[in-house]
Amino acid sequence: MNRITQTFTDLVRVETRLYNAVNTRLRAELGLGLGQFEVLEIIDRVPGCRVLDIVSELAITVGAVSKAVDRLVAAGWCLRVAHPQDRRSSVLRLTSAGEKQLSASRPIVESELISLTAAVPSDDLARIASTLAVLRATLEAGTHGRPG
Repeated sequence: MNRITQTFTDLVRVETRLYNAVNTRLRAELGLGLGQFEVLEIIDRVPGCRVLDIVSELAITVGAVSKAVDRLVAAGWCLRVAHPQDRRSSVLRLTSAGEKQLSASRPIVESELISLTAAVPSDDLARIASTLAVLRATLEAGTHGRPG
């Protein structure tokens, strides 16, 4: 296996293990999956958030995001509200229960990630973050990896 292929494999395996570990802890403590947490985070962060904003950020299909939002609505954590300028579209808003769930989730996610990455020196973690930010920006600037 050449170096770039091994780097890619390591990146995927690390992401999978981190995701699974954080997901397991969130589910155990709050009954919330990491995917649900990510969608709640985006709705909270993006003013006037629509399904397409989540699609763009997560690089998954409209159908997958719509189903995820439907589950959040059913759980009482978010609402679909008519878009003020385009009545055919809806804006997503957290309910007070969704805000509470998100607030309770953030420290769990943070502490689990800190624990899981504790073996990596902080300078190395900062370099990894910087490198991944450049790679992500480059990929997002093009059409690479978009669903579809």
